[in-house]
Amino acid sequence: MTPPAIGHVSDTARWVAIYRALESARPDALFRDELAAVLAGEQGSVLAQSAILPRGARDHWPTVVRTRLVDDVILGALDQGCDRVINLAAGLDTRPFRLDLPAEIRWYETDLPDLVAYKEARLEGRRARCERIAVPLDITDAAATTAFLAEARAGADRPLVITEGLLPYLQAHQVLILSEQLRAAGTRWWVMDHWSPAMLRMVNLTMGRELGSARWTFAASLGFFPGWSAEIARSTFLAAARWGRSPLPLRATALLPEIAPGPRLDRSRLWCGAVRLSPRDLRGRI
Repeated sequence: MTPPAIGHVSDTARWVAIYRALESARPDALFRDELAAVLAGEQGSVLAQSAILPRGARDHWPTVVRTRLVDDVILGALDQGCDRVINLAAGLDTRPFRLDLPAEIRWYETDLPDLVAYKEARLEGRRARCERIAVPLDITDAAATTAFLAEARAGADRPLVITEGLLPYLQAHQVLILSEQLRAAGTRWWVMDHWSPAMLRMVNLTMGRELGSARWTFAASLGFFPGWSAEIARSTFLAAARWGRSPLPLRATALLPEIAPGPRLDRSRLWCGAVRLSPRDLRGRI
């Protein structure tokens, strides 16, 4: 049997980066990421040429659209007074270099040691738009994560934590531990990509063989996160249709309204998108 295209979960970072590079080359790009190709390297290019993605998603449009949605949610929080950004399992994300960020913002990011070392070597000599601190961290090490969050959050009044592309690779109990850690650390906003359980099954059915050890293991309704409320939920399918990124059969989705966070969204079997949570006792405050 041929080995899976994705040998380790860290490989997905290069895989996603090459599609950010391809999107950036479009005249109508949803974002410009000049560093994506540098970070993706040859391995990213090879993964882009593989048959991991099912037909209809070969340009990785769901992840491209998710990137832009998360960009918008982060920038919206900055407009509301966010004064610290903490990106957990950041992979090869380049937002500190490409987003229009206040210079005084301190941006922390973490990932596994080998990936952090690779990224820092590739970014040598590049200057971020704000203060950027990269820290090696295995997010499944609860004690190390608690210590890191305390350090990264210190001195901030309205910190925002990003877990884009992380939760689907965790177990449910690990997500619950992380949820409590973020609340205990005083997180004001939690930004994530959210997938319904049906979407998880679809991803593993269509790509599970090629994902190998990076098969997805977690998805749940937004009600799964104790002590948190969803303030913002932006559908990947709707945004993709409106921005001309989804396949033609899905373009009519652009005519549909967004589903507000709540029971109806939780019942939606095929929903995925960018979500911003806040601690329930702070909901609605700025």
